Amino acid sequence: MRRPARPFVAVAADSQPSAAPPILMPLDAPPQEEPLPDSAIGSGEKAECEAEIGADAAARLVERCIAVSPATRPPCNAANPCALIRDEIDRSCAMYEAGETRPAECTPSDTPAR
Repeated sequence: MRRPARPFVAVAADSQPSAAPPILMPLDAPPQEEPLPDSAIGSGEKAECEAEIGADAAARLVERCIAVSPATRPPCNAANPCALIRDEIDRSCAMYEAGETRPAECTPSDTPAR
């Protein structure tokens, strides 16, 4: 089946194209990863979880994050701030409905508090 032809619209040579409408995410779209603010990157300050709570505790936090996160590229990396890793754990564990069995990694552990 042939598509009907679109009508030709003449545009003046000196006219500017109209701005594209803003891109809107559907309400049911999954959460998108947010880039780290510039202030947390390259500012000379250590924003790394490993520097904040130590290598062993950061490794345990990263393991918990990887175990519960459904994201394809989660922020589960000791080079990220601990708050970002904890937020991903909280977000991931909050996805479980009442009556569903949550992974053991969703319960608080011995990693230092926020």
